[in-house]
Amino acid sequence: MTDNPHPLDPASAAEYLAGREIMAAAGLLTEPVRFAYYGLEEPPKDEVLGGAAVDRRLRAFLINVKSGESTDVVVSLTQGSVVSARTLDTAADGQLPIIDSEYHLVEEIMAADPDWRAALARRGLTDMARIRICPITAGAYRAPAEDDARRMVRVLAFLQAADHDLAWAHPIDGVTAHVDLIEKKVLRVIDEFSLPVPAESGDYDDPAVRGPERTGLRPIEITQPEGPSFTVEGSLLRWQDWSLRIGFDAREGLTLHQIELAGRPVIYRASVPEMVVPYGDPKFRYWQAYFDTGEYLVGKWVNSLELGCDCLGEITYLDAVIGGETGEPRTVRNAICVHEEDFGILWKHTDIFNGSAQSRRQRRLVVSFFTTVGNYDYGFYWYFYLDGTMECEIKLTGVVFTAAHPGGDHPYSTEVAPGLGAPVHQHLFSARLDMSVDGLANAVEEVDVSGLPAGPDNPYGNAIAQQVTRLSSEASACRSGDAARGRVWRVISTSSVNRFGKPTAFTLYPEPAPALLADPASPLAARAGFATRALWVTRYDPAQRYPAGDFVNQSPGGGLPAYIAGDRDIDGQDIVVWHTFGPTHVVRLEDWPVMPVSRTGFMLKPTGFFDRNPTLDVPAPSGHCHAD
Repeated sequence: MTDNPHPLDPASAAEYLAGREIMAAAGLLTEPVRFAYYGLEEPPKDEVLGGAAVDRRLRAFLINVKSGESTDVVVSLTQGSVVSARTLDTAADGQLPIIDSEYHLVEEIMAADPDWRAALARRGLTDMARIRICPITAGAYRAPAEDDARRMVRVLAFLQAADHDLAWAHPIDGVTAHVDLIEKKVLRVIDEFSLPVPAESGDYDDPAVRGPERTGLRPIEITQPEGPSFTVEGSLLRWQDWSLRIGFDAREGLTLHQIELAGRPVIYRASVPEMVVPYGDPKFRYWQAYFDTGEYLVGKWVNSLELGCDCLGEITYLDAVIGGETGEPRTVRNAICVHEEDFGILWKHTDIFNGSAQSRRQRRLVVSFFTTVGNYDYGFYWYFYLDGTMECEIKLTGVVFTAAHPGGDHPYSTEVAPGLGAPVHQHLFSARLDMSVDGLANAVEEVDVSGLPAGPDNPYGNAIAQQVTRLSSEASACRSGDAARGRVWRVISTSSVNRFGKPTAFTLYPEPAPALLADPASPLAARAGFATRALWVTRYDPAQRYPAGDFVNQSPGGGLPAYIAGDRDIDGQDIVVWHTFGPTHVVRLEDWPVMPVSRTGFMLKPTGFFDRNPTLDVPAPSGHCHAD
């Protein structure tokens, strides 16, 4: 194992192997048990901040792929023993995430099923070697009732006519199958309608599709002759006034810990631990909604990044260690990218009275990773700026999920190629921000702005005022966004003030975008309750890490709505802020056959955290300012 790891350091390959040995010795890994998740069980915050030695633990989700028995296991590496092993009631708790071997299993099941082959034959498709199977998590619709306790997927299919053909361009629509992963059989084939398989190629690597490559793009070189301005020691990253620890998890991907600014705590832990992608076709594909983090594990699919393609400049790469299906570790080289970027003007003024003309350049520190989940590719970026701003940005690219288009004015999808539709959908992410602004005693204020009506105190009707609402309890802190009021949320310290006696704070600036558009009474809304509000605030609880609950796959619901049931006090307490954000994607023609990056995210800005502009000490650019 790693010698003296920090309590928040990611698990090492040696630790994964040691944890596996503990579980094997306890009889938990008898054949055919597989790991659906394996990662660090972070110690409670008070233990870490207390400075004492903590128990180093790992958590594993184990599934017996023959019986379906699912077990949530925690092992202590420090003690060399199993701490807990709970067998799930999968009908009530939900199923474990999909494992790699199940994808291959479904392909074999489908290829051998006579009803499936017959449904394809009715469409003139007989070469099973050219059919690409897309197993999709089933959701929880409780119909038919016998599906409740089954571990299952629903299947859609695509035609790949040649080895390098883009299968997403050729959906085989109107037919689906429900597959039991434990009994290893097709439960039913639903052949509801038939539309022609779209024929136009979407192979964007093919010169016949993309056309001749453009010319005239001259090289851009980014150099730092003296090296970068940051340092990385183990998991500890330091840059200018910022310091933080970098973690990585197979489920959440990138995690950031103990974020400090100018030696003062801001956030204890930051991550994006869930996302849901609901599709808006109400008929045949009504069940199509993915929880890419809880059901598929976004961290598991992390890309190995390449200099000059994914990252540009003076780059420091960090590897990620992922526990595999058998508990064996796998190291992903260059999984995390750390670098600096110039970001334009920081501040500038030419004074008309004293003649001073000053400019300063902004730059930011970037910590990022990219992951591929099925058809979509997601880049998760955390930015840290010289002025104390933090930003989370997610870049969405890849290939949109497709269906056959029925023609005409179809309200639920865009026709992106002849007969090829891309349904309207949402990408809703949940950020978990375990706040610690100048300590653990924090509170949240909702701040709206509005113009005031004309009256005795506002005779010309030009007054603009803030309306500040203190969120006192968990139930009252389930908040929707309101762009018309410029709504933001201010996380304040209740123990520290600035020079004017006001609480030091950081303000969360959301994007103007709708929350979950599914009907509040829908099964999806029950499962994705976190996505129905832009903001939630909870008291810190180390067991409450995931906004849709621990076990998302086929879960009937859980997570944040359950976490706030006790309506705990959140004023001046150790609190966690959960923020839902993301776009509603009405697909454009320009998004096909591969989608240019779309961006979404939020910002956190210091608000009275400093007593003045903290970047007055940034020096003027050296050797770059000239009039030529």
